[in-house]
Amino acid sequence: MIDARVLGLLPVKVKNQLEAYADAASTLFEVHDPRVLGAIGPSAIRGTILKRGKQGVPTEIPATHRAYFDWTYPADFPDMQELYKRAKRGQWNGDDLPWHTNVDPENDEIALLPDDIINWKKVEELGIRLTVAEQRNLRHSVCAWMLSQFLHGEQGALFAAAQVTEAVQFFDGKYYGATQVMDEGRHVEVFHRYLDTKLNKLYQVNDNLFVIIDALMHDGRWDMKFLGMQIMIEGVALGAFSLLYRETKEPLLKELLKNVIQDEARHVHYGVLALREHIVTELSESERREREDWAFEVALLMRNRFLAYEVYEEHFEGVLTRAQWRDIVTTSPGMERFRHLMFGRMVPNLREIGLLSERIRPHYARVGLEKYFGGLAADKLSGEQMIRELDEGSAKDERKLVIAAA
Repeated sequence: MIDARVLGLLPVKVKNQLEAYADAASTLFEVHDPRVLGAIGPSAIRGTILKRGKQGVPTEIPATHRAYFDWTYPADFPDMQELYKRAKRGQWNGDDLPWHTNVDPENDEIALLPDDIINWKKVEELGIRLTVAEQRNLRHSVCAWMLSQFLHGEQGALFAAAQVTEAVQFFDGKYYGATQVMDEGRHVEVFHRYLDTKLNKLYQVNDNLFVIIDALMHDGRWDMKFLGMQIMIEGVALGAFSLLYRETKEPLLKELLKNVIQDEARHVHYGVLALREHIVTELSESERREREDWAFEVALLMRNRFLAYEVYEEHFEGVLTRAQWRDIVTTSPGMERFRHLMFGRMVPNLREIGLLSERIRPHYARVGLEKYFGGLAADKLSGEQMIRELDEGSAKDERKLVIAAA
């Protein structure tokens, strides 16, 4: 969007700031539905231009929604009632995790992330020569950045879950929602404790993640809060946690994620149950299309969220351009697996609730997300089943490594 020759004449800090603004503007320019732009635009300005999430002070976000009371306390949604029972049985205490575990984030024997989370060949092609110690330090930073964004997302989920519990129109959904508020508080606790006591590093909230959280807090429609948090953010988080669980060698992080994944599977299932009938039978076609378009734009924000510009600013600002860093991240095999599992969990749920029509599918195909159209939705995949499949996948990978070494 900005001429490279003009950028080359500017001081480094000015150039980097202009490139960041151009990235933010390019996201908004892709939004064609004025209703979606009206919903996301103000949050995008607050998050990517004004940097409200990075001002070093608590962020005040006005929240508006209607609280839905029912003084008859009906048993009105059997599937949600069953999910509530499962949630009560699935509660766990973060203090019971093996916090005594010694975690060295730069020890390859218990690597937090796979080595190919960074495209080292691309780094070298761009003239950057890193020592082994510097590579380990960069992987440490990438892992801390990922877990920091998980933590910030869980804080957003905590507040959204509290709002949704007030606003949801099924009383059995309120019972379940109360368990999710507890879950999210526990997730904030354990991710922050891990970052604070084991990795000793915390990154600020990513601008794109702030935009999504800000937009959800402002939106007064209960189903939009469900769509944004339960389907989009929780769905993507479930895929991200799954990949990290499968590939990390660090035992404390693996045990932490095992517990979180089983909670998150219930959360996304809750979203599918609440929205499936509502979107198909209660909304007008115009309202359904608005939510379909909104979900697509948020999917783009999610995709752009995982470019780790905060790591770039710490390690490479002034050495590489943002475009070069983006190329490193998007071509890293580990990050490609990351995106595959993230969207493999989210897109099928959009299909299940009626927001993946033939009208919108070409837009997903245009950005490379069509491969996920046929996956299993959350109501067909329990947390326990996910853990089994992830463990089986890890075992297969280990066997391949043994065979290759032999």
